[in-house]
Amino acid sequence: MDSLNPESPPPLEATVGRQPRIWKFWGTALWGLFIFAGMFVGQAAVIGYFVLRQEGPMDLAAAIHVVGAGLTISLSVIMGLPAVMLAAWVATRFSRTPFVDYLALRWTSWQNFLIGAVSLAVLVGGWDLLSRALGREVTPGFMGDVLKSAQASGALWLLVIAFCVAAPVSEEIMARGFLYRGWSESFLKVPGAIFLSSLAWTSLHLQYDWFFFGEVFSIGLLLGYLRYRSNSTWLTIVIHGLNNTAATIQTFWLAGN
Repeated sequence: MDSLNPESPPPLEATVGRQPRIWKFWGTALWGLFIFAGMFVGQAAVIGYFVLRQEGPMDLAAAIHVVGAGLTISLSVIMGLPAVMLAAWVATRFSRTPFVDYLALRWTSWQNFLIGAVSLAVLVGGWDLLSRALGREVTPGFMGDVLKSAQASGALWLLVIAFCVAAPVSEEIMARGFLYRGWSESFLKVPGAIFLSSLAWTSLHLQYDWFFFGEVFSIGLLLGYLRYRSNSTWLTIVIHGLNNTAATIQTFWLAGN
């Protein structure tokens, strides 16, 4: 019996079971679609609830009003978070790699945090200066409309939670946590993974015009670099949250003037 013979040990797989793996390009792309679908379902469930409970005839204009309401958007973004977490857990579960390790949910040094915060301030400040030079609004009109709607319905605190906490966590788990991890270990390597994960993340922000689309993409590149530099998705979550918090405060301040 070779399995009992110390000179002929059993294969490693038989001893410790199947080995962990990291999804490569296509595996990451397909599971990434699965995670995105989870986010979509979580958010669509909230939107569907508000549409169905709307009294009176439901035409296109009424549906747009319900979908664009601050309360609807806030709750849909918040509900997208557990959906993303669950879908990402399933994807990493099938890889047999621990959830925390796969998504790099670990903190990093304060030095990396300061580098990220200062870099973000310089980058966003540059875009703001360019926006003013072109005679454009500094903040997207979409954000101002949603903020006013949330404030009118008493849901401003929910909007803050949605934009400053739920959105950064869910989007970073998907983009810099899952997509970057797999694509960086594929033929794309780190530069390609930063670029493609930033592009995928930017595609979630189609409510903006071309100018803000470019700004979001550049922020995505910065977050991708920070993910590479620090090996920490928690860092990108915090920096993303700081960006959204600053944007929310700026929009609120401009709306009051």
